[in-house]
Amino acid sequence: MIPRNPCLAALRAGYLFPEIAKRRREYAAAHPETAEPDRRIISLGVGNTTEPILPHINRGLAEGARRLGTPEGYSGYSDEGFLSLREGISRVFYRGQFAADEVFISDGAKCDIGRLQLLFGKGVRVAVQDPSYPVYVDGSVLIGAGGTWSGTGYESISYLPCTAENNYFPDLASLPENCVFYFCSPNNPTGAVATREQLSALVAAAIAKGIIIIFDAAYAEYIRDPLLPKTIFEIGGAKTCAIEVNSFSKPAGFTGVRLGWTVVPRELKYAGGEPVNPDWARICGTIFNGASNIAQAGGLAALEPEGLKEIRDLCDFYLGNARLIRSALLDLGIPCVGGDNSPYIWARFPGRDSWEVFTEILEKCQVVTTPGSGFGPAGQSFIRFSAFGHRSDVEEACGRLGRLRG
Repeated sequence: MIPRNPCLAALRAGYLFPEIAKRRREYAAAHPETAEPDRRIISLGVGNTTEPILPHINRGLAEGARRLGTPEGYSGYSDEGFLSLREGISRVFYRGQFAADEVFISDGAKCDIGRLQLLFGKGVRVAVQDPSYPVYVDGSVLIGAGGTWSGTGYESISYLPCTAENNYFPDLASLPENCVFYFCSPNNPTGAVATREQLSALVAAAIAKGIIIIFDAAYAEYIRDPLLPKTIFEIGGAKTCAIEVNSFSKPAGFTGVRLGWTVVPRELKYAGGEPVNPDWARICGTIFNGASNIAQAGGLAALEPEGLKEIRDLCDFYLGNARLIRSALLDLGIPCVGGDNSPYIWARFPGRDSWEVFTEILEKCQVVTTPGSGFGPAGQSFIRFSAFGHRSDVEEACGRLGRLRG
């Protein structure tokens, strides 16, 4: 028999969110009273959207499905995505500064983040914000770029703490040279948003140190402060050092539809001067046959004026939830950030283990959250609250959080 893939063996424990779901099931099984309406479990944990897709965008999906049933409307593979969608994304989100062959349509940001590891191979140095979305680390380990586990992290991954003390922005002097750096803004899990000055400093550091930034902008449409950048490409020089990943999942409610994109500028080069863009096209063409044509039809509807209004309305709804959660936590004297330009609230429980706090909130309030330690060493003693939920559930959960008092 063949041996087990050592990269799989190197992964620590289970992936965070299935572990949360497992603990929720175990708690429910041990407490049958959670079947009662006033004791049912409410989730403010996993970032899965809950509200129906709004009418104009939904009609686009339905029309896309209908057209596939007609001879003139049928379409097959579209490896890099519909040309009209790629052009539309460039026009709407990037002011037309990218050609269609620099925008690649995918089945979601998480999927692209995993595939991007293939661009760089196992020999590349990786750096991440700490805390950070788990796929940045786990995907690196799966390709062999993580190295061995040291007890608090992987030896070949540099963890750059993002804490209250540094305003949730990393010390760029700690960035290793010639690495791939995963950066998310608005950040998952902290909810922090990088300023124009911070991103300018990041781009300057990347250029000076030979770094490629993987910029995760999946929550960009939640930014309401007009002074905060929604894309790394608002910063001069970013085309020479950055790849941006984005998605319709959280702004348009496409978590189950699956549609995203990655921008790989033509100006981005490897150390030897070779362009990165053709390699990403090769990877997409080799292991991916393109996003669902129905999903892409919905994406086109989302880019129309009425669709963009629906996106804003949906994001505003979840931001309303975030304000309720943040207010409830602050009323309890629990310090937190996020929830203003992001759907996540990052709450601090000094000196306590994150999983211990997760369990306390589940047992006292029947509310599921996300333990901060699951996002990296700097997440210890924090809990992430997600604003994705029905308004009535969020209001009920906020009331229950009062049971933590005292």
